[in-house]
Amino acid sequence: MTGSAGQPRPPGDIKGWAERGGGSTGMALRAKTDAWTAGPRLALRWVRTLGTSAAPASKAVLPFEAMPQYPGNKWVRLLHTWKEKGFEDFHLQMQQAFQELGPIFRYDVGGRQVVYVMLPEDVDRLKQADSYQPHRMILEPWLAYRQHHGHKCGVFLLNGPAWRQDRLRLNPDLLSPQAVQKYLPLVDRVAREFCQVLMSRVLQNARGSLTLDIQTSIFYYTMEASHLALYGERLGLLGHSPSASSLNFIHALEVMLKSTVQLMFMPRSLSRWTSPRVWKKHFEAWDYIFQHANNSIQKIYQELALGRPQDYSGIVAELLLHADMTLDAIRASSIELTSGSVDTTSYPLMMTFFELARNPEVQEALRQESLLAEATISENPQKATAELPLLQAALKETLRLYPVGIFVERKLCSDLILQNYHIPAGTLVHLQLYCLGRNPAVFVRPERYNPQRWLNNRGSGTRLPHLAFGLGARQCLGRRLAETEMLLLLHHVLKNFQVETLMQEDVKMIYNFILMPSTFPLITFRALN
Repeated sequence: MTGSAGQPRPPGDIKGWAERGGGSTGMALRAKTDAWTAGPRLALRWVRTLGTSAAPASKAVLPFEAMPQYPGNKWVRLLHTWKEKGFEDFHLQMQQAFQELGPIFRYDVGGRQVVYVMLPEDVDRLKQADSYQPHRMILEPWLAYRQHHGHKCGVFLLNGPAWRQDRLRLNPDLLSPQAVQKYLPLVDRVAREFCQVLMSRVLQNARGSLTLDIQTSIFYYTMEASHLALYGERLGLLGHSPSASSLNFIHALEVMLKSTVQLMFMPRSLSRWTSPRVWKKHFEAWDYIFQHANNSIQKIYQELALGRPQDYSGIVAELLLHADMTLDAIRASSIELTSGSVDTTSYPLMMTFFELARNPEVQEALRQESLLAEATISENPQKATAELPLLQAALKETLRLYPVGIFVERKLCSDLILQNYHIPAGTLVHLQLYCLGRNPAVFVRPERYNPQRWLNNRGSGTRLPHLAFGLGARQCLGRRLAETEMLLLLHHVLKNFQVETLMQEDVKMIYNFILMPSTFPLITFRALN
C-alpha cells in the first residue's frame, strides 16, 4: 500500500493512536520457541503414543493446576518472537508440545491460562458444552481499527446477544440450502469462465499444455466468484488486464493478514513501542478493504432504491431487501465476509491441485465422477453438491492436512472436564486442528491423501472429525460459499485437464494468521481433448 492511485492514506493520527495504546490490552504473546525442522510426514510418529483417549476415566478428577504446563520464560519467548518477526512454525511448535506434554497442556499467555487439546473426545465435550451464544476471543488488531474509526463490528468480532441477533439474520442468506441454490449458478458461471480462459492459454502452446505458478490465477478466481456471489457484480479479474483497484485490494488483504499475526499475540501496550510501522500498515490495509466493500454496497443500495430487481442479484442485495438489519450491521458483516473470502479459499484450492497432481490415481477417480455427473450438472448446476460426493471428500481431505485455521477457539461458559482435568468457566480452550488431522489413531495412515476414507466411514457409527470451518453455532459464516467455489472449480478443471507436477516432496506450510504454503510448485495443466 504505497500510495496507489485512488488509495486512501492512513489516518493522520495513527502513530499517536499506537503510542497511546489504542484501548484495552489485547492477548499477550503466545509461544515462540526454537523451530522444529522435521517435515510433516516425519512429525507424525509422535502422535501414535497419544491415541484417541489418553486419560483413564476411573481416576479422580485432577485440579487445573495439575495439568502439564508449557515450559520456559514467556518474556524470553516474546523477545525471541519479536526478533524473528513471525510465528511461521506455530503449528509445528504445538505439535512438538503435544509430543512432550501429552494430549492436553496449559500455557500462560500474558497472565491468561489457555488450554490446548487435540483429541476427538475433547471435540465432543466442547460441542456438548457449547452455549447458544458461544464466546470467542476478539482479534485486537481488527477491533482496534473499528474502534478508532467508530465502525460497527460484524459477527466475527461480536459476542453475546448482539452476535446471536445478527447471526440468526445472516444464516438464511448464506448457509441455508435455499441460499446455496441461489448463489451457486453465479459461482458456476465464474468457474466455467476460468476454465475457458485456461483452455485458451493452453491451446496457444504447441505442446497442448501450460505450466505456471497458479497462486495468482486462483486468487483472481476466488475474488471474482466471491464478489459476484456477495455483491452481484463482476470485477473482470479473469481477463488479461485486471484493474488496478482489484490488484490493490488483493495486496491489502495480504498486508492485513500478515500484520494481524504480527500484532495479535502481543499486548497493545507493548506493540505500540515495538511495532508502530506494523500498526500503520494494518490500518492502511483496512482503509482500502473498507473502501472497496463500501463502494460495492453503495452501488447496490442505490440500485435497489431505484427499483427492486426481478432476479437474484447476490447475498448483500438479499440482506438489504429483507430490511431486518441496519445498513451498518449489513456493511460490517459484509466487509468481514469480503476480507475472509479470498485467501481462505485460495490456499485449500491450491493444495488440492498439488495433491491431485502427485496422486494421479485419486485425480482420475475424481475425473470419472465429474464426467459422469457433467450432463446433470450442465442442465442444473444446483445438483453439483449432490452429484460429486468423492470430490467433496477430497476437499475434506485437503482441509484435514492443511486446515486454513489451525485451531478452533472457545471460552468456556461453564466448568468442564477435559482429559480428567477440571477446567474452570472462563478458560480459553484451543482445539488444535493441524495436530488432530495428522493423528494416526484418528486417521489411518494420515500422511496419505485418501479422500475415500471419508466415504468409507459412512455408516460406521463414528464420524471422522471435520472441523476446518469451526463447530456448532459459530462455524464459519461463509462456509457454504467457500465449499461451492472450490467444488465447482475443481469439477470443471478436472473434466477438461490433466493436472501434473514434478514435485513429490511435501510443501512447507507456514502460519501467517492462516496456514499457507511458503512456496508453491509449478503445476502443469494438459488439455484432455
